[in-house]
This record gives sequence, structure tokens and C-alpha cells, in this order.
Amino acid sequence: MKFSRLVPVVLLLFVVAVVLTVLHAYNLGGLPDAVPTAARWLALAAMTAYATQRRSLTFWIVVSMFVGAEAGADFPEEAQSLKVLSDVFLRLVKTIIAPLVFATLVVGIAGHADLKKVGRMGVKALVYFEIVTTFALFIGLAAINLTKAGKLDPAVLAAAQASNNVQETIAAAPKQSAADIITHIFPENIAKSIAEGQVLQVVVFAIIFAIGLAMVHAKHRRPMVEWAESLSEVMFKFTNVVMFFAPLGVGGAIAYTVGKMGFGPLVNAVQLLLTLYAALIAFIILVLVPVALIARIPIKRFVQAIAEPVSIAFATTSSEAALPRAMEAMESIGVPRRVVAFVMPTGYSFNLDGTTLYLSLAAIFVAQAAGVELTFGQQLVMVFTLMLTSKGVAGVPRASLVILLATVASFNLPTWPVFIILGIDALMDMARTAVNVIGNCLASAVVARWEGEFIDNYVAPPLDELAEADSSLAHQVH
Repeated sequence: MKFSRLVPVVLLLFVVAVVLTVLHAYNLGGLPDAVPTAARWLALAAMTAYATQRRSLTFWIVVSMFVGAEAGADFPEEAQSLKVLSDVFLRLVKTIIAPLVFATLVVGIAGHADLKKVGRMGVKALVYFEIVTTFALFIGLAAINLTKAGKLDPAVLAAAQASNNVQETIAAAPKQSAADIITHIFPENIAKSIAEGQVLQVVVFAIIFAIGLAMVHAKHRRPMVEWAESLSEVMFKFTNVVMFFAPLGVGGAIAYTVGKMGFGPLVNAVQLLLTLYAALIAFIILVLVPVALIARIPIKRFVQAIAEPVSIAFATTSSEAALPRAMEAMESIGVPRRVVAFVMPTGYSFNLDGTTLYLSLAAIFVAQAAGVELTFGQQLVMVFTLMLTSKGVAGVPRASLVILLATVASFNLPTWPVFIILGIDALMDMARTAVNVIGNCLASAVVARWEGEFIDNYVAPPLDELAEADSSLAHQVH
């Protein structure tokens, strides 16, 4: 097949391009400038051909990042004009924010208007969700402030500020008192809030609207909830359509960045990637493992049960793709179905451990890259805003990036550092989505234990027994 034959060709050309570039960089072999440049472009052409065969958006984003970096290095003046591609992509992304946040929050709150019937379990689940995501938030903040992955080289930062008017943007933001900040959270006109991109005001409106909707009679509530569900589904598809433009946006942004500032920002992106993986591992070890031990969850059986859904989430970067298998896995280790049926779907809106940690890292990375010093209080306001706006977006790859773009813009931060993140977002998305699934699986087990319903030493019935039971039930019905 063409597909399989292209792989060794791409790898060979890539290795050749790297070797020639290194030899030229250290003045070995007396190679003219054109030789390593031609080798790199040939390797990129092969990667592009492979991408057309594979048809993977993630791979296209990776290819566009390499092409943009090469274009920025070889043609710095021309590459800077490609910024228009990233600007167009950014404008498309901003149109998603308000309807997506509004719809997902309304469904997440009003869609569970039967919390009274669920009783203690619902309250316990929500308390657990908020405590654990807060731990994730602080671990993310600690990690990015420790590594300072977003700190650019002074010369690179000077070039960035000169080209993006960062200093003017910061100077234009007026000093605000505590009363001003609190007042600014609440909308006076929802249309105005949407037009100005005030994400937190949209969140507050959606929460109050959803609470009011949950209080009305079912015959009035049901049509609105169904409308909000339809709107959220449409906006998820809208996000998918817009993300088809992501390779162009990434390519243009990376070409502009390298052409204007060199490769310094890309080094910071790799540092951010390593910081995220280290922080997620720390979160699992410092938070999830102790929680499992305290709740007396059989860790070995738990790990064996979640291996498949977590691998699905890691590969697809979508928590919802792993939801059916995750629910079955939790039932197989002794979590009752009624607990799983409530906690898992609710957790996918309110218990995004990996996404919360990622957003806290990414938001402060943007501020660090822009040279903006944020106090601890300002960092908390920003990441808590992100935690609220991220509710309900676990099912869509790269939707958290949409939320990040909107939030940093509403805090008067430049958006160009977000495009540095976008180049490696697929690698980050895999890890944070896997942690989302791990966290939700553990949440269902912990709530079951808290309710006194976790079945120790539970043995799932064999498949043939289940089939016999189903056929027997069907016979009785007939």
C-alpha cells in the first residue's frame, strides 16, 4: 500500500535532513546553505504527502507546525505576512465561545434538575468534584510558577512586544479596585457581554439562567433543556468544522513567530509540554492515589479495569469516546450501576481534573510569555474563570483551547502565545484527557464507597450468563 510505503521514506528523509542540518550548523563537511535547506523541504514534502494519505487533523497540525517553522527560518520577511491566517482562525474560534459555554452550563445544571431525587449522592459527588479539581488547579499553578516555562529570552520578548503591542495593551487596562472586579463579574446586558467577549459574565448569566430553568415545571423546562442540548451539539460540530482550519492557523502563527522572534518560543513550548506531563503525574501520585487509598479502592483491580478506557481517551483525545467502556469497567469492580450512571456523566461536566490542571498551566504560560507579572490573586481569578468556563467541553478535542483563547483575551493578555501552545496541543490533549477519565472513574468508586454501596470482591457475571438472563427475561415478557 502507498500508505505503508511512505512511512520509511518519510523517516529516511527526516533523518537525512537532520544530519545535514547538524553538519552544516557545526561547519562540518563544507556543505553549502542550499543543501540542508533543500533536504528539509524535501522531508516536509514527504510528510505532507503522508498526511494526505493519513487524513488526521492532529498530524496535519504537526506538519503545518514544521512547515511554518521552516518558512519562518528561510523566508522571515515573507513569513510575517502569514499572520493573517492565524488572525482569521482566531476570529472563527471567538464566535464559538458564548453559545458553547452557555449551552453546556445550562445542560449541566438544569439537565440534572432531578438532583433532589438523587439526594445525598449528588451533593457528595459535586463536593468531591470541586475539591479534587481545586487540588488540580493549585498543582498546575505551582508547576508553572516553579518551572517558569513561559519566560522568554529578553531579546525574544522585546521583539514580541514590539510586534504585538503588548505594552500598549497592558497600559490600556485601567487599574481596578476589588469592588470593580466583583462588579465586572456580573452582566448588565448579556448581548453586550457576548459582543465584548466577557466570558465570566456569560458564565454567571448561564448559571443563574440554568438555576431558574431547573426551578420551573417540567413541561416548561424540558423544551429549553432540549434546545440547549441541541445548541451544545451544534456548537461541538461547529468547533470540529473550525478546527479543520487549525493547520492553516498554526502554520501561519508559527511562521510569523519564527520569522519575527526565531526559535526561542518553540523551546518554551517544549518546556511547557514537559511541565504538564510532570504536573499530571504529580497530581495522580499526590491526589488520586491517596484518595483511592483513603476510600479503600482496590488499586490493582482499579488500574486493570481502567486500562482500556484510559488508552481510548489517550488515543482519541476525547473523554466521551471512552465513556461507555469506562462505565462498564467501574461496574465490573463493584460500583453499582445507579452510582455509575449518575457520577460518570456528571463528572464529564464538573470533574475535568486534567483539563483544569492544563488550563492553569496554559493561562500563566501566556502571561509569562507576554512578560506580564501576575500576582497570586490575579492568577487565581484567571484560573477559576477557566475552571468555570471549561465545564462540559470534555467531549471535544481541542475545545479547551477555545476556552483558553477567550479567557486570556478577556484578561487583556495577547493571544499570540496561545498559538505556540496550539502547535503541541495534541500531545498535551492526550495526557489531560486520559487524566480526566482516570479522575471520573475514581470519582464513581469513591462516591459508591462514601454511600456504603461499593461491593468489595465483586465478581462480574460471565457473558454467557448475562445472555441467558437477557433471553429468559425476553421470554417472560413474551
